[in-house]
Amino acid sequence: MKLLLSWLREFVDVDLPIPELARRVIDATAEVEGWETIGADWDAERIRVAQVVAVEPHPNADRLRLATVETAAGRQQVVCGAPNLEVGQKVAFATEGAELVDGHTGERSKLKLRPIRGVDSAGMVLSEKELGLSDNHEGILVLPEDAPIGRPLVEQLGDVLFDISTWANRADLLGVLGLAREVAALTGKELREPDRSHGEAGGPVEERVAVEILDADLCRRFTASVIENVTIGPSPAWMQERLLRHGMRPINNVVDITNYVMLETGQPLHAFDYDLLQAKRMVARRARPGEHLVTLDDVERALDPDMLVICDGDTPVAIAGVMGGGNSEVNANTKTVLLEVANFYPGSIRRTSTLLKLRTEASARFEKGIGPDMAEFAQHRALHLFEQLTGGTVRAGIVDVYPGKQPPRTITLPASRIEQVLGIAIPADEVRSILAALGFTVRYDEKAAIELSLRRSRLDSDSDVDVTSFEVQPPYWRPDVEVPDDLVEDLGRIYGYDKLPATTLRGSLPPVEPRPVPELRERVRDLAAALGFQETISYTLTDEARLARVVDPADNRRRNPLGVMNPVAARHQFLRTSLRASVLETYANNRRHVDGALRLYEVAFEYLPVEADLPHERVVLCAALGGTREGRWARATGERLDFYDAKGAVEAILDQLGVVATFKPVASFGLLPGHTAEVYAGKEPVGIVAQVHPDTAAQFDIDEPVFLCELWVENLVRTLPERPAYTPPSRFPEVRLDVALLVDAETPAGRVLEIVRSHKSGSVRLNADIFDDYRGPGVPAGKKSLAVSLRYQAADRTLTDSDVEKVQGGLLKRLEKEVGAALRGG
Repeated sequence: MKLLLSWLREFVDVDLPIPELARRVIDATAEVEGWETIGADWDAERIRVAQVVAVEPHPNADRLRLATVETAAGRQQVVCGAPNLEVGQKVAFATEGAELVDGHTGERSKLKLRPIRGVDSAGMVLSEKELGLSDNHEGILVLPEDAPIGRPLVEQLGDVLFDISTWANRADLLGVLGLAREVAALTGKELREPDRSHGEAGGPVEERVAVEILDADLCRRFTASVIENVTIGPSPAWMQERLLRHGMRPINNVVDITNYVMLETGQPLHAFDYDLLQAKRMVARRARPGEHLVTLDDVERALDPDMLVICDGDTPVAIAGVMGGGNSEVNANTKTVLLEVANFYPGSIRRTSTLLKLRTEASARFEKGIGPDMAEFAQHRALHLFEQLTGGTVRAGIVDVYPGKQPPRTITLPASRIEQVLGIAIPADEVRSILAALGFTVRYDEKAAIELSLRRSRLDSDSDVDVTSFEVQPPYWRPDVEVPDDLVEDLGRIYGYDKLPATTLRGSLPPVEPRPVPELRERVRDLAAALGFQETISYTLTDEARLARVVDPADNRRRNPLGVMNPVAARHQFLRTSLRASVLETYANNRRHVDGALRLYEVAFEYLPVEADLPHERVVLCAALGGTREGRWARATGERLDFYDAKGAVEAILDQLGVVATFKPVASFGLLPGHTAEVYAGKEPVGIVAQVHPDTAAQFDIDEPVFLCELWVENLVRTLPERPAYTPPSRFPEVRLDVALLVDAETPAGRVLEIVRSHKSGSVRLNADIFDDYRGPGVPAGKKSLAVSLRYQAADRTLTDSDVEKVQGGLLKRLEKEVGAALRGG
């Protein structure tokens, strides 16, 4: 939002320094991104207002003339070639040494006097380009007739243009009047509203136009007026300048008035050429399937049944709240104007603007929620300007269809709530003063309040009254105010947050609520990174084709993801129900850029549909790894990462969490049979480790073995021990022995480890790892040889050979009994 200081001063007296004004607005109302001082480079001594008192031909040049100008230093003669130079004009006059913009090169330079075609020139009458106001160099800048001769031009035309970012729910701040109201409240000055008076002629406007609202849920109010006998032409220079400063291109007086009033009040308007309307009946309805409209930008736009259109009878002539149609555009031949000022549902305008990829000044304002009663205010303001600037006559009355009219809202604001929220009590008179300055109507029982104050303080009636509550009616331009705390917010920002005392917190802090899933999610994320995996973040939206690569066709829940109503791209239409496709796609994109091992992971949500409810957001760690294993100094070796690297990563994470994991073979879609294991913590499945099936990998352009790990955080959190298991380290050395065991080929190595690690014999503890799984010559058919590294340690003594033999004998007997294991070569 741009804000011109001179325009602001039309509504409120502002005498603060610019930095101080900006600071106050920032503290209380909106973010001032910056400001531009117009005329900051104009020399107050060398560039002043002058008046042309005579114009004569140049004796030596047909296109040049000699102008005599009245200046503060007397009359002076200048040579000028501007075609619009006339006697009586007030102009900008520069003397030697003034720094100006060169009209031909566009560069700044100092004015140097020299004879022009043999005639001395005392200075220069300036154009807009030479002053840096615009690129117009066709003629001189003509100043208002009341500009005082000799006044520095910086005082006459100098201005400040603010760049302001407003709040999303404050459409009133997208108008100069709304910002002026805030400044008036902040500075204690009076607000002057714009003139809305106008005459009326002819019969009632209802004889010329009718209005009908068919979809009141999208159009809350529709007003229309008719202006006859208008003369189309350029708008006044002051209006054009303000429009340009606010980023809008002047077109003609009719269109410029609608844009000007929109910038002034924040309420968009639209003007139709009345004679181009056939039915003379304005209808607000939803668009019909297949309807199209060529908008003012000459683009044919397909309309959606959820879009609101303004129709002339049955023919669309505007997209409500966004842009008008070319079939009713005001043009040079327009004689009668139909002025529409309406109020539309913000969500509908936002959706329409997004679908059409057409964001306009009007849609930006409607999206933020304009009060319906602002339509009548803007109508009368615009009619005043139509009467003044187009010479038109206004038909009597306004057609006003208002199906959504609501009675004035009253909010009860307890005085105690102000102190409870802000931490200080604001006197009742100041509460009323602040709210009244912002346009609120405030009532309270003053007599009862004074009596209560006298009873409490025994002071005279001139003391501050003791008010228990305020009855407040928000103004029609503030639909954002709904609850008492909204009023407290307005009080706090105008009263001044800098007046709030700095105090320590009172009371005790509430107990921290446990959040086991988010906390475990962060722990798992950190543990994966510590193992050398690189975290990735991908879109939560996907398409059905990518999901189909990793989701079982029989899994109806995952194969029917939730769709997005307004996807930004075809590949982002559905909420993903599996992370596998995202992680594998990221792996494929990075594989070509990485030599050696590549380890990636993502911790994110899977969105599983739930009937008649929001989706279940399931937290999952999904990791992929592949490539060659690193050797010393992180150099790649010829040995590839395999299933056991993935399994080891899962075991390492679970070990840090204090969870004992077991692995069971399982079949899963898209994963290689015989190389897929489900991870269990006790009886709870908590994840999966597998090699991705080569056919699945090929669909992601991966041509090497790639392994996938998943940990299901919600399942895992149920298995976490209350406190980590801890055994103090023994002071005595451990005894290490390696044994080779013959077991059936189908016996999982994990089962052997489970037996060994759970075996106890008095104070002796056992630990073990399997370092080889051999099948081949020397091993009977149907068998395999597992090489196990055993570690024996006692907490109370150094173990002897006989101690170890005794424990090992018991272990071997248990292994033989439970899994049929025997010592190889024994």
